[in-house]
Amino acid sequence: MKTEILRCLRDTDGYVSGQELCDRLGVSRTAVWKVIRQLREEGYEIEAVRSRGYRMAESRDVLSESEIRSALRSRWAGQNLIFLDRVDSTNREIRRLADQGAPEGTLAVAEIQTAGKGRRGRTWNSPCGSGIWMSLLLRPKFLPKHASLLTLLAAMAVGRGIRETTGLDCKIKWPNDLVLGGKKLCGILTEMATEEDTICYCVVGIGINVNTEEFPEDIRQTATSLYLETGATVRRAPVINAVMCAWEEYYEKYQETLDMSLLIDEYSEHLINRNSQVRVLAPGHEYNGISRGINEAGELLVETEDGQIHTVLSGEVSVRGIYGYV
Repeated sequence: MKTEILRCLRDTDGYVSGQELCDRLGVSRTAVWKVIRQLREEGYEIEAVRSRGYRMAESRDVLSESEIRSALRSRWAGQNLIFLDRVDSTNREIRRLADQGAPEGTLAVAEIQTAGKGRRGRTWNSPCGSGIWMSLLLRPKFLPKHASLLTLLAAMAVGRGIRETTGLDCKIKWPNDLVLGGKKLCGILTEMATEEDTICYCVVGIGINVNTEEFPEDIRQTATSLYLETGATVRRAPVINAVMCAWEEYYEKYQETLDMSLLIDEYSEHLINRNSQVRVLAPGHEYNGISRGINEAGELLVETEDGQIHTVLSGEVSVRGIYGYV
């Protein structure tokens, strides 16, 4: 009932009468009032005016299971929602749930991660009230060799979700970092469990810096948040919804071809290092060139001075001539 009342308050321009809420939900006025009181205790500012009803007074960022559910418009991604006040890692939580038989689309969202993970074993700073720390469970039917491109799809989904909810022109640093103002906004980590040539499940972990006002000194020059870029608090639940809706679209398109052919133009449009000089860092081999976007396999195309096009599948690409770490 809490979710339905929140959704009514969010979707109504003005006041919603107590009687209207009672009629919609088939409950008593006392039951409605109890939920309103609970919502206020959770941090929502809800006005109550005699003869007019209830109205959400301001758009505060409160993250809870009810808040996320009230915002979700996705068909399957995130509909089996697990919200945790505190967890070691949402990726680990999804893996635990996957081993217990959780269905595809299960989404774990946490207010705090105590052991968030980044790529190559790095830690991911996940303080309370500041970000979106979530992991999505997938059970693909395709072969494991096709799973590597899921991180590119996740980057596209996050970028679109941020553009739709904030209007910010979020870019992708190949293969899957999200960048604003030349600084990293989001990290994505995909993990997979397999048996022979079969995928048991995949976990797509996403960490978005949303309302962080200040970063630790060691990453201050390379990290940013939606708050720092907009100067305003951003509600996290609508961002989660927008990312899940975008994910469904991109994932379904990807499954049609199992390559980037239907998505390559959109991905390349938002690629921050397209037509820019990059330095490819690979074990025992480094070279400079111009990024020319990606191919259907999701590989970065780098043109060197001699006119040759090199494909980059792994390793780290640094972009020069823009700002910061890109």
